[in-house]
Amino acid sequence: MDAGTAYLVTKALHLIAVIAWMAGLLYLPRLYVYHALSKKGSQQSETFKVMERRLLRAITTPAMLAAWAFGLILIFYFGVIDWSQDGWFHAKLVLVILLTAYHGALGRWRRGFADDANKHGPSFYRVVNEIPTIIMVLVVLLVIVKPF
Repeated sequence: MDAGTAYLVTKALHLIAVIAWMAGLLYLPRLYVYHALSKKGSQQSETFKVMERRLLRAITTPAMLAAWAFGLILIFYFGVIDWSQDGWFHAKLVLVILLTAYHGALGRWRRGFADDANKHGPSFYRVVNEIPTIIMVLVVLLVIVKPF
């Protein structure tokens, strides 16, 4: 495989991983909304625990790791960023770090549900469900428009 094709394949894999990661980040808090409405110890609550664990461990976390890995390969192997010129990328990087921290928060909240120790109501999860959408919009605008 020549360098041009390798770059395009890496870029495609990065985008696929980001899409899978975002799907998990958008769906998991939605599950938390419904889980917060279910009775602790109920069959419904136990089903949500399984769904949340599988979504986070089998899809969302591996997708995040792949997105980071392919992104770092694009930066350091293919040199797609000029660190001194690409201010938009610095802003994107901050947003991706915030998204990663949000991912960590989702994991903590999942453990709370798993231990029947959830501390938040459904309204909280409805609000925080908007965070990845806002960050995604900003990242896409930065990458496409490159305003600075």
